[in-house]
Amino acid sequence: MTAELTALCLAGLLQALTFLPFSVLANMELGANYTTGPRDRAPDQPLSTLTGRLQRALNNHFEGLILFTLAVTVVTLGGQSSWFTATMAWIYLAARILYIPAYALGWTPWRSVIWMAGFTATVALLLAALV
Repeated sequence: MTAELTALCLAGLLQALTFLPFSVLANMELGANYTTGPRDRAPDQPLSTLTGRLQRALNNHFEGLILFTLAVTVVTLGGQSSWFTATMAWIYLAARILYIPAYALGWTPWRSVIWMAGFTATVALLLAALV
């Protein structure tokens, strides 16, 4: 397996791990009746600051994972894997790992800097596939 595919696999596992603390906290705050129900109405109370941040970090990673998956797929299927694309894939993964505590703990402006590192690495992967 290429380094890019390994990073993609680990990013998928990171997404699953990110879901765990969010779901536990959301169930504690909103109650199992709400979280296991059809959610036809808004919850009676908003999520706490931490739980809301974890939810936004989770959703943000879903968004970033789409583009990263596309980049890794193009690099892999196009036979463009190189030391550069491998490095960009690991930078993306490192940025996503750091992004979770950065968002949860409100690291300003570092959350945005970390996000930009991951986004830039993904764009670099796409550009490398065209070269």
